[in-house]
Amino acid sequence: MNYLQHLKENERIFFNFMKRNYPLYEQSNLFLRDMQYAIMSYFELKEKPLKYEMAEEIAKEFIKSLVKKNKLLELNNKTWKVNFIIESNKHNNTEVA
Repeated sequence: MNYLQHLKENERIFFNFMKRNYPLYEQSNLFLRDMQYAIMSYFELKEKPLKYEMAEEIAKEFIKSLVKKNKLLELNNKTWKVNFIIESNKHNNTEVA
């Protein structure tokens, strides 16, 4: 499984998942460790667990892709500002597919 590609293709689902576990909303700060642990939890629920180091690398690459799309604004090398509205999925609040 290409974890990074999966996150890129399922951004909305991942951020809805993350929002349920972290105080995440437009203009909030996002920390590297929060992203890393959210990625680990997300794939653990999908029964595709990641090791700590791999989750860190995927988090960094995913963040880079979000910065390029202007969805995250870099504040420093471990903190970003969320620059988009995280819309909840009202039809299926447990979606992690």
